[in-house]
Amino acid sequence: MASQPQSCDPITGLKPSENCAVVGYYGTDSAFEKLYISLRTLQHRGQEASGVAVFDGRRINLLKVDGYVFEGFKPYIEKGQTPEGTTGIGHNRYSTAGQKNLTGAGPFLISTSNGDMALSHNGEIVNHNELREELKEKGVPFLTKTDTEVMLNIIAREIKLKGVKAGLRSAMDILKGSYSAILLIQGKMYAIRDPMGFRPLILGKVGNSYVVASESSTIDVLGGTIIRDVDPGEVIEFSDGTYNVLIRNPATRLAHCMFEWVYFARPDSIIDGKEVYDTRLRMGMELAEESPVEADIVIPVPDSGRTQALGYSVATGIQYSEGLFKNRYSERTFIIPGETNRDIAVKIKLNPIRSVVDRKRIVLVDDSIVRGTTMKRIISILRNAGAKEIHVRIGSPPIVAPCYFGIDMKTRDQFIALNKNEKEVAESIGADSVAYLSIEGLKKSIGMGDMELCLGCLTGRYPLRVEGEMEEKQTTLDQL
Repeated sequence: MASQPQSCDPITGLKPSENCAVVGYYGTDSAFEKLYISLRTLQHRGQEASGVAVFDGRRINLLKVDGYVFEGFKPYIEKGQTPEGTTGIGHNRYSTAGQKNLTGAGPFLISTSNGDMALSHNGEIVNHNELREELKEKGVPFLTKTDTEVMLNIIAREIKLKGVKAGLRSAMDILKGSYSAILLIQGKMYAIRDPMGFRPLILGKVGNSYVVASESSTIDVLGGTIIRDVDPGEVIEFSDGTYNVLIRNPATRLAHCMFEWVYFARPDSIIDGKEVYDTRLRMGMELAEESPVEADIVIPVPDSGRTQALGYSVATGIQYSEGLFKNRYSERTFIIPGETNRDIAVKIKLNPIRSVVDRKRIVLVDDSIVRGTTMKRIISILRNAGAKEIHVRIGSPPIVAPCYFGIDMKTRDQFIALNKNEKEVAESIGADSVAYLSIEGLKKSIGMGDMELCLGCLTGRYPLRVEGEMEEKQTTLDQL
């Protein structure tokens, strides 16, 4: 779904934020039950709203709810009012400002001459505004401003004109950007991944049924077996009790989002053949090799910096400690205007363990840093608890440019690292020193190179053409 500015949680809300998770179930058991469990497993990828679309043998029935999966669906489960059927798709949506309603939540459903069509989408269509205007001129009505609604209407139009296989291939040529999507056409399901493979999509089997999801941990929780990743540029069709590859059209250059391994995905997930926990551990170890410092303890910013901090500790031999307690029961969107109240919000979320930090030289590790405002408050908390020195180490390179492929980073003025060196960043957040993992260290940790990763937010050069930005193959911006 199109990325929009979000309301800010005092700890995690200033992080790069993705918009959603997708899941599809094609099988013999209750689709809703499997979708519900899957969406709970993928709750970290979206907390504003959730939805399911289930085919009952005649039509697709849609159910969307606000908030967390457990809370939103609970009344419908208790009353026995959940959709029935053995094939369906689900969606979790990230919280965004100005969209606090269910209209923009997935899945999206339309009725066509080919039957009901529903779509769950993770990513961002770069040319969705242009396509929306084109469709509107031809009389297509729109209920939302989301790119998913545009995507579904393009797919429906192309299938009507050319049939399913040729229509989906044509739609993939028209849609520019990132999309891991699951399409439901009556009782058939289609897993679709864009040619560059920006966003993850994994195929698995649970008993005699099939599951497609944003992360492999979903398949694990369901007690299934991972088959493989849906490849970039691939469309997999599920029908007649099995699946087959309908389209295979990868780009020559891939663009997996490095933030999946740095921050987004669960550590127990395996994405494009790389275990997330292992890559984060390696990031911490690489960071320690690149930027060592004399210190007494290594502590993480919970929960995001935990694995990188452990890697840093392992590589340096400096003791790993939990120096900050995170209150898991404070509201995720605890927003109060005013600097003093925002400081209180951080303290409600995080409190130091004084015996751990008092009179200690601390290496404070996090996976990423965007604005630096939260890090500044955390450093203040640690200093008030008696920390002698605080050396910040970040398990990813500096973010200096916007993302146009599904991460909620759109304006350059929010990036603390833009036009500042590490010493200047340290001064602005009150740290004794700051060091980031290098881009080479990041690539080495993930085990992928320039032609496999999207590094646009780190370099300002993008794997796809974006209006007003530099494409990788360009030498000057004037070539746009």
